[in-house]
Amino acid sequence: MKKVYGSAKEALDGLLFDGMFIAAGGFGLSGIPELLIDALVASKVKDLTIASNNCGVDGFGLGKLLDTRQIRKMLSSYVGENAEFMRQYLSGELELEFNPQGTLAERMRAGGAGIPGFYTKTGVGTVIAEGKEVKSFDGQDYILERGIFADLSIIKAWKADTTGNLVFRKTARNFNVPAGMCGKVCVAEVEEIVEPGSLDPDHIHLPGIYVHRIIAGPHEKRIEQRTVRKREAV
Repeated sequence: MKKVYGSAKEALDGLLFDGMFIAAGGFGLSGIPELLIDALVASKVKDLTIASNNCGVDGFGLGKLLDTRQIRKMLSSYVGENAEFMRQYLSGELELEFNPQGTLAERMRAGGAGIPGFYTKTGVGTVIAEGKEVKSFDGQDYILERGIFADLSIIKAWKADTTGNLVFRKTARNFNVPAGMCGKVCVAEVEEIVEPGSLDPDHIHLPGIYVHRIIAGPHEKRIEQRTVRKREAV
């Protein structure tokens, strides 16, 4: 089965349709699938529902899809770095389903494991619990959260072998693994593709059984919040 494709456009060919549900990896600007996002922008696919920890920043990452009005709804944990996101949400142009970070990660992981729902204490007694089933276990209330089953996963890894086994680096691992698990089709962009057997089996973070298509290419490593120390007087 061919898994390596020549470009993001080729890797997404035949997978996109209006109104689809996409799970996107990344944590802040770390490990975001920027090449695949650019291909989504170019495709003009619209009315997207996207599950991702955050929505990039203005003009970069998933923020580009906000600029082109291709996103209808976001399932996110943190949206504080994107002024356009705030504008669209407050004006009613964009739907938002807030999820605590751990809950969002577990919803993705559960979907990848074929688990339709699970109970958690996180959010009990808050607006997060509104409209959700509440059940008591050992005298404690828990709310039912649904697993995420996406039409497509787009993720970013450090290395892949040609069979789709993936290795992530540091913070980039946070949401990419569960996001990669929960899509019917997973497309991964990586910095380097190696031959089978080149990766230590103990270092593989996402097995190739979850990954259907791979591309390699250059990536822009932006810093979300750049803070520097004032120069000391000499």
